[in-house]
Amino acid sequence: MADRVTVIGWDGSPLTDAARSALGAATLVAGAAHHLALPEVPATAERIRLGSVGLAARRIAGHRGTAVVLADGDPGFFGVVRTLRAPEFGLEVEVVPGVSSVAAAFARAGMPWDDAHVVVAHPRTLRRAVNVCRAHPKVAVLTSPGAGPAELGLLLEGVHRTFVICEELGTAREQVTVVTSDKAADHTWRDPNLVIVIGGTAGASEDGGWIAGRDPSAGPRGWTLPAESYGGLVGEGELEPLRAAQLARLGPRMGDLVWDIGCGSGAFATEAARAGAAVIAVDRDPRACDRTESNARALGVQLQVVQGTAPHVLENLPEPDVVRVGGGGAAVVSAVADRRPQRIVTHAATRDEAEIVGRDLTEHGYRVECALLQSVELDTRAWTERERSVAFLLSGLLPDRTP
Repeated sequence: MADRVTVIGWDGSPLTDAARSALGAATLVAGAAHHLALPEVPATAERIRLGSVGLAARRIAGHRGTAVVLADGDPGFFGVVRTLRAPEFGLEVEVVPGVSSVAAAFARAGMPWDDAHVVVAHPRTLRRAVNVCRAHPKVAVLTSPGAGPAELGLLLEGVHRTFVICEELGTAREQVTVVTSDKAADHTWRDPNLVIVIGGTAGASEDGGWIAGRDPSAGPRGWTLPAESYGGLVGEGELEPLRAAQLARLGPRMGDLVWDIGCGSGAFATEAARAGAAVIAVDRDPRACDRTESNARALGVQLQVVQGTAPHVLENLPEPDVVRVGGGGAAVVSAVADRRPQRIVTHAATRDEAEIVGRDLTEHGYRVECALLQSVELDTRAWTERERSVAFLLSGLLPDRTP
C-alpha cells in the first residue's frame, strides 16, 4: 500500500508550498495529461494517466512509496477524493484543495452562488440535470462529453434560460461566453466546460439566506395549501384532501419532470414545483393557464404552462417521470401510459369510470391501486357540515422503472 496519498487540486494558479512539497517527494503521480506536464512533477516518478479513477486507485493501493493525485479545482467537490477513500482501496488521503471550478465560474461571472444548485451532467444523468435547470433559477452544471451546453440547450426547448459557458477555466485558453439557451446548440464548445444556467424567479433573499441552494422554508408551510392560496378558484378535482393524496402517491422530487394535465388553477402543479420538481402544466382553457402562471409566480416557483387539448398536445412534450391526470378521462390516461412514466395518478367520480381507467393501466403493465376518498369539511363554529367530496383515487406504478 502507498505510504501516503496526497490529492492536489489545481486551478491554474501557481502551486502552493504544500503542493510543491508533496510533489517533490512523490514516487508516483496520477493525473490528466496537462497535470503530468507540470514542471513540478519529478522526472523519476512513475506516472499514471488518469482515466478510470477506480483503476488508478488500485494501482496506487499496490504502490510502495509516496503517491500524488492531481485533479482540477477542488477534488473533494464532485471529484476524485470520494473514489480514493472508498473502503475497498484502504487509502488514507490528504487533500490540498484548489478553487473549485464552480467557484471560479461564478467569480468570472461576478455572481454569488450560495443560492445555486450544482448538478453533474453525464449522458445517463443529463435529463435529470435539465429538469433541475427547468425548476430552479440558478444552476451550475458540471458537464461531460455528450452532455454539454449544446445538449442542455436542446433539451430545454420551450424554456428560456441564459447560459454562462466557461471553457477550460484556469488555462491560457479560458473563455467565458454568454448565450441564450436556444443558441447553445449553434456552437461547438471545448471540454472541459461548466455552464451556469440562469432564469426565472429570484433565488435567495437579499441577505443571502441561511442554506445553500433553494431555501426549503421559503413560502407558506404545508405540502398542500388551502384554496384561498389560489384565489379560492379550485375545481372539484383540486380540493385539498385529494391533492394531498395525489402528491403522496406521486412523490415529486428534485430531478423529476411532472406533467399536470388539466391543471385548472395550477394548485397541484405549484405544489409539485414547491417540492423541487420540474413541472409542465397543461390545460385547454387559456384562463386556466393564466391562473396557473399567476399562482406559481405568487408562490415563488417556476413551471412551464402549455395550452392545448390532451392527448394531442402531449406528443411533443419531454418524457415525464410522474403524471397527474386531472382531466380528459380514460383516453388521456391511456395516452400517458403509452409514454411509460414511473407513476400516474388520476381520479374518477364513479366506480365504473374507475374500473375502466384501472383496467387500461393494468393492460399497460402498471400495478394499480384504487381507494375511495371521502372528506367532509366542518364549520367549527357550529360543528356543522360545510362541504363534502367523494372521489375514487387511482394510482399506477410501473414496476420496471427504477424509483
